[in-house]
Amino acid sequence: MQQKRKKLEYERLVLAYSDELFRYALWLCHDKNMAEDLLQETCMRAWKSLDKLRDSLSSKAWLMTILRNEHARQYARFRPEIVDFDIDMLSLRDVDNDTSPDAFALKQALNELANEYKEPLLLQVIVGLSCEEIASVCHISKSATMTRLFRAKQKLRSVLRPEAGRAGE
Repeated sequence: MQQKRKKLEYERLVLAYSDELFRYALWLCHDKNMAEDLLQETCMRAWKSLDKLRDSLSSKAWLMTILRNEHARQYARFRPEIVDFDIDMLSLRDVDNDTSPDAFALKQALNELANEYKEPLLLQVIVGLSCEEIASVCHISKSATMTRLFRAKQKLRSVLRPEAGRAGE
């Protein structure tokens, strides 16, 4: 009976968060196939450690943390061959189908953000995590999370709407 309940809980988690996990994985590794592998490894680790999930309300952050740690493990195990390529083309790879000038400007502005600002912002905006959950995933304090979110939004605003910054908004 315990195994059946564990299986149902696992299936609920995977169904509820698989799309968001995949988007986060895709953002982390910038490669669809690698993101799929990362998601699969994350699901396997989640299944193995489902008993360690203490609060079902924090299951999203728990899964994001597993995914982030699994991504780090992949790089600890794998040393890719260094090849010269245009970094702008990699970071602007077609992740979605929006080719409007506004979408392009937003992608450019996001790519110019340092990862320490970009990751918390994407976890909040795309994945929908709270500040506490982002702090847990990124292994930083809640106040550091809030500071990074504020600075990320401030930097985006200054790039996307420079006239707003001059007007004192």
